Amino acid sequence: MRFLVLGDVVGRTAVEYLSKNLWRYRNENKIDLVIANGENASDIHGISVTEAEALFDAGVDILTGGNHSFRRRDIHQYMENSERIIRPANYPANAPGQGYTVTNINGYRVLIMNALGTTFMEPLACPFETIEKILSREEGKYDISVLDIHAEATSEKIAIGYYFDGKIDLIFGTHTHVATADEKTLPLGTAYITDIGMTGPKISILGAKVEEIVRKLKDKMPTQITVADGEIEARGIIFDTDAKSIKRISF
Repeated sequence: MRFLVLGDVVGRTAVEYLSKNLWRYRNENKIDLVIANGENASDIHGISVTEAEALFDAGVDILTGGNHSFRRRDIHQYMENSERIIRPANYPANAPGQGYTVTNINGYRVLIMNALGTTFMEPLACPFETIEKILSREEGKYDISVLDIHAEATSEKIAIGYYFDGKIDLIFGTHTHVATADEKTLPLGTAYITDIGMTGPKISILGAKVEEIVRKLKDKMPTQITVADGEIEARGIIFDTDAKSIKRISF
C-alpha cells in the first residue's frame, strides 16, 4: 500500500488548497491512505470542526495533532466522538479524544499513533513510555504501525526513531514546519524522517507573514501573528509499505 503523509496544515487557505487538489493528487499517485497533521489548520491557532471536516472531505483519512490540538473549544467534543482525529497520547487521560486509532485499509489494520515530545515543549508524560504502552495494549490487533512524533528537538525525534526501530513501521516527525532531508530505513527496518515539513504559504516563516516574524525577532516586542498570503505548497512524504521506503514530495 501507499500512504501519503502531509506536514502541518497551516491556515484556512491551505485547507482550501487541499480541497481543490488533494483528491487529484491522491488518485494520480494511487494513494491508499492519507494522514495529515492538522493542529494549525485554523489560521495557526488549533483546528476547528469546520476545518477538520473540510480536510476529511478534501481526501484526508486521519488527522493527527500536537501542542495546539485543544486551542479551539468546539473540537473537544468532536475528538471524543470521532476515530478519525487524534491528539498526542501523552496528554493526561482526561484530555479530550484519543492518542491513537486503528483503521482498516484494503483489509489491513493500520495503527496510527500521535505523541508529543517533551524537550523544549510541555512537560507531559514520557513519550517513550506512552508509545510502549500503546504497542503493548494493541499487540496482535494491527498489521502496520505509524507514529507522528510532534516535537521541537531533532535529537528527541531521532532517539524515538532508533528506540522503536523494528517495532513501528513508519515514524515521521512534525511541528518544526521545515522538512528534513534525512529520510531513511533504520537498521531494524523502520522507515524514518525527522520532519516532513508544512502544508502552507510558500513565502512565509513557518506559515506566518514574514514581516511579522522579522519584527518580533528584531524588536523583541509582542506581535500579532497571522497566516501569510500567496501561493500554497503541500509538503510531506509517500510511504510504500512493502519496500518500507520514504519519498519526500511537494505539490
